[in-house]
Amino acid sequence: MVFCSLMASLPAARAQDTATRTVSKTAQVAFRKVPQADLPGSVSVVDIPEMMKQNYMTYSLENMEAWAGGYNGNSMWGMGGYLLLIDGVPREAGNVVPTEIEQISFLKGVNAVALYGSRAAKGVIYITTKRGKAGRQQIDVRVNSGIQVPKAYPQYLGSAEYMTLYNEARRNDGLPELYSPETIYHYASGKNPYRYPDVDYYSGEYLKKVYGRHDLTAEISGGNDKARYYTNIGYNTSGSLLNFGEAVKNDRADRLNVRGNIDIQLNNYISVNVDATAIFYTGRGVNTNYWSSAATLRPHRFTPLIPLSMIEPEDEATQVFVSNSNHIIDGKYLLGGTQLDQTNPFAAIYAGGNNKYNSRQYQFNTGINADLGNVLKGLSFRSAFAVDYNAAYNLAFNNTYAVYAPSWNNYSGTDLISSLTQYGQDATSGVQNVSNSWYRQTISASGQLNYVNNIRDKHHLSAILLVNGFQQSESAVYHRTSNANLGLQVGYNFRNTYYADFSSAFIHSAKLPEGNRRAFSPTVSLGWRISNEPFLQGSPVVDNLRLTAAAGILHTDLDINSYYLYQGVYTLGSWFGWKDGAGMPATESRRGDNPDMTFPKREEISIGLEGSFFKGFVNIDGNFFVNRITGNIIQASVLFPSYFTTGWPESSFIPYVNYNNDKRIGFDFNARFSKKLGQVNTTLGILGAYYKTTASKRAEVYEDDYQYRQGKPLDAIWGLQSLGFFRDQDDIDHSPAPAFGQVQPGDIKYKDQNGDGIIDNRDEVFLGRGGWFGAPLTLGINLTAKWKHLSFFALGTGRFGAIGMKNSSYFWIDGEDKYGVVVRDRWTPETHATAKYPRLTTFNSDNNFRSSDFWLYKTNRFDLAKVQITYDMAGLLRKNALIKGLGVYVSGFNLLTVSPEREVMEMNIGSAPQTRLYNLGVNAQF
Repeated sequence: MVFCSLMASLPAARAQDTATRTVSKTAQVAFRKVPQADLPGSVSVVDIPEMMKQNYMTYSLENMEAWAGGYNGNSMWGMGGYLLLIDGVPREAGNVVPTEIEQISFLKGVNAVALYGSRAAKGVIYITTKRGKAGRQQIDVRVNSGIQVPKAYPQYLGSAEYMTLYNEARRNDGLPELYSPETIYHYASGKNPYRYPDVDYYSGEYLKKVYGRHDLTAEISGGNDKARYYTNIGYNTSGSLLNFGEAVKNDRADRLNVRGNIDIQLNNYISVNVDATAIFYTGRGVNTNYWSSAATLRPHRFTPLIPLSMIEPEDEATQVFVSNSNHIIDGKYLLGGTQLDQTNPFAAIYAGGNNKYNSRQYQFNTGINADLGNVLKGLSFRSAFAVDYNAAYNLAFNNTYAVYAPSWNNYSGTDLISSLTQYGQDATSGVQNVSNSWYRQTISASGQLNYVNNIRDKHHLSAILLVNGFQQSESAVYHRTSNANLGLQVGYNFRNTYYADFSSAFIHSAKLPEGNRRAFSPTVSLGWRISNEPFLQGSPVVDNLRLTAAAGILHTDLDINSYYLYQGVYTLGSWFGWKDGAGMPATESRRGDNPDMTFPKREEISIGLEGSFFKGFVNIDGNFFVNRITGNIIQASVLFPSYFTTGWPESSFIPYVNYNNDKRIGFDFNARFSKKLGQVNTTLGILGAYYKTTASKRAEVYEDDYQYRQGKPLDAIWGLQSLGFFRDQDDIDHSPAPAFGQVQPGDIKYKDQNGDGIIDNRDEVFLGRGGWFGAPLTLGINLTAKWKHLSFFALGTGRFGAIGMKNSSYFWIDGEDKYGVVVRDRWTPETHATAKYPRLTTFNSDNNFRSSDFWLYKTNRFDLAKVQITYDMAGLLRKNALIKGLGVYVSGFNLLTVSPEREVMEMNIGSAPQTRLYNLGVNAQF
């Protein structure tokens, strides 16, 4: 049993004798709650209401890597694919907002997740929502208003500079220049932006500097020992940066949630709970992706708006266009375009209509608890049942529109439009179209017998026998996602000093063949509270010290990607044979049978340590783990003789088999320091996680040893090793021949790894870790300082050890791509010694734009994710006032990124920009 962090406990409390004290706070683990001092293995717990006093959050898992050791924001212990439960039901993190949450438990080790069965084999995040408590009715109201400020936009060349460099690209390709100096001059002058457009898609002409985000939440709770209730009603709305056309009023998102629950004590033995949640989300938008177009459309292609004032009055045909147009923008403009740009983001936003994405979610939970102490002391029964419905659909008005391409003349130095060419037709049908309808239903049920007993305050016994399952049905998906298992947990604790726990599951999966669909997953954990031993009792240094260990084997079907993979598949092919003059279609095999296919397994050993020292000044905990995922399912030709496959007719008798193995090794840690410095109470938390992955077994055959994936990280990035640029033709002639097309001086030169004189895929080598399961090293830091009624909070996160590749259209520029400012550092004969990017070309540059270390960058970064200042105004309120508590706070989100590659990591290409949020909030209790 490996300890986890007691995140919500007051550090000073750790100075008490944990063997004898009564712990009021409990933590949710698999199918039970336990005192936080006695958490089972590898569990981290975060108290959200306590955190929200100084740290207002907008998302349920926001910055949790700075609170829960072992969670890196992407996965736990680098495994990926964790199971997220809300009140025990498989749901999504966005189904709940922070004001609804009581606690979040991060279950990492095998012992902690075993009872949940196959789908939980890579960890569980368990979100517990708030419930009513006995006492007077309490009303909590929280209001927030903030602005989102873009962090960075990509920077693209203007029309004149683009044309100049495009001419250079054509010269590089041996083609004549396309744009004359006179044309470039006109575009550079800016005298007539309608005739010579220079469209900056990120300018203030089309985008706001900021947009708003606002939310309001009301919580009502109360009750008595017979019945308790809780209600949460919340609404939030967020706008958009787009500042023209339909986007001004129809580009925003609104979310309304209503959550309620009631707990009723029917008698001394039976209690029930009934929960219901409704979430209504509406996302209004325009019928185009503006950000995608902004990253691709070149600035000189067309003018978005054509001024009516510049049309020759004598041109009757053009005046007819004007009089018949349905879309005169601001009474001054027609929509611009060309034959190639008949649909464009500006015209679509002005005239193309709008759409509305609607999502409706309804969640229902109910449960019964029965005290069976009359049958056996400490025995109880618990059952739970839940049904969720999630439906979504789009409503859209899809209008067609005409755009116009002007023909210009110059009369005595004045530019006028002599004629217009119309493309498309204006048509507003008024018909609302329904599309993209989708639904999902989740049914979850569990029943369990619980046994908890304390014998003479020495022997603490616990046991669970349960049946658990859930099933999700989704539109257009034939097979339901299912999980079903029996579970058994037995625990023993002697004087809160010696711990033992056995947790197991008997699972079932329809993805395996008959006879192999069931498996047993056993785990065991042990713990020793060393601080309760006589040689440490009364120590002035050690308040609490516990050593833990866990081991187990979990069977899982998480990585079996489809059903019936164990079955052979035959199809009718297009090849024909001849018999007695008649044609016959061939029966072709696509894969072979494997009736022996079994579950992949997670095999793990972990040890942990937790401690509190110097009367709560220092609190630490950490875990070290080694796990293997064995028997992953693959279909590999190298494992079978060559005659198992044929080329004509194309057939394969190769089955899917259990073969690949993966290995992970790593650790997580959490250290908290609490100290009163004068009148200031300070708490500092430093935590992190590191993991290393290895493809420990692979079915592969390569001619060169350096290309084997076995022994390399699971998130390995492979590519060529660059040697700079080709200097000249002589350099090309005396270098290995490229297999990716013709090259010229200024193209990237690669290393011939195997010496065969050809640069091809066989020369790819391991370049580094991509961090697909989260950065190899994740760090978090949180600081709280409180002076009287004023508190200061700051939170930072760090991610280190992974690499990325600059492979977006902003860096990989060829053909008719838009030119980013990076091309200013391109290779030319004059800049060959200082160039950072390859030569320009109007052709496809397969040689340059491929995976290689030329494009790599380190993704190391530290983010100042949150700063908040809170003032508690409760001391200013009268004792009998209607308002019982009042606090105000200002907070900033995503404030600063420190990284050598900050500009790359803060810049979104083809999507809305990253933003900083500046927020003002008020929280009141009634």
